[in-house]
Amino acid sequence: MSMLTPPGMGGKYRITGDKYPRMRRSRRRGRLVLGVVASAAALSLVGWGTLQLIDVFTGGGDQASAAGTKNCPTKAGASPSASAAPLPKPGQITVNVLNATPRGGLAKKTADELKKRGFKIGDVGNATATYDKKVKGTGLLLGPASALKTSLPVLRTQLASAETRTDVRKGAEVDLIIGNGFKTLSSKAAADKALAALNTPAPAPTASKNSCG
Repeated sequence: MSMLTPPGMGGKYRITGDKYPRMRRSRRRGRLVLGVVASAAALSLVGWGTLQLIDVFTGGGDQASAAGTKNCPTKAGASPSASAAPLPKPGQITVNVLNATPRGGLAKKTADELKKRGFKIGDVGNATATYDKKVKGTGLLLGPASALKTSLPVLRTQLASAETRTDVRKGAEVDLIIGNGFKTLSSKAAADKALAALNTPAPAPTASKNSCG
């Protein structure tokens, strides 16, 4: 027996020095390894397909589509759903017409014209000592703070050059105090045009399709 022959081996596995026994791998073992590899590949394919189905039914693709959408931040004070409160109509506004000039008859004449244009008329007469002969312009429109963006702008359409102020008073009535520079109210055509523009809201800004502007 050759020294290269392992103990306990002989016969056809005997190493004689110039030949080595042919050791063949078991066919069963090779098939087993091949089956394991094939099973692993099949499981991987099934798992990948399952993930794709989950993405389809759960909307996983929404993130990709949303990534291509450019969202523009809404500017402060520019809410698209917000709308300004409607202004009162002339028939809903009571106007006190007061004369602060030394010329007589202006208060009644002006009050009659405002009544023809649809306004309600309250007190008609001379201005109080606080304003008598102290209004240098065409007129002064005076009312409560709540009328600053409601009744006073509507009344100002009838005398565009008048000054507007607020005071502390009870009720919603407003005053038209005729000043030294007064000649007549704005023409009815000009007043109607100004009133129509006042009641027409400005168009909302349109965002650019490709940028937020």
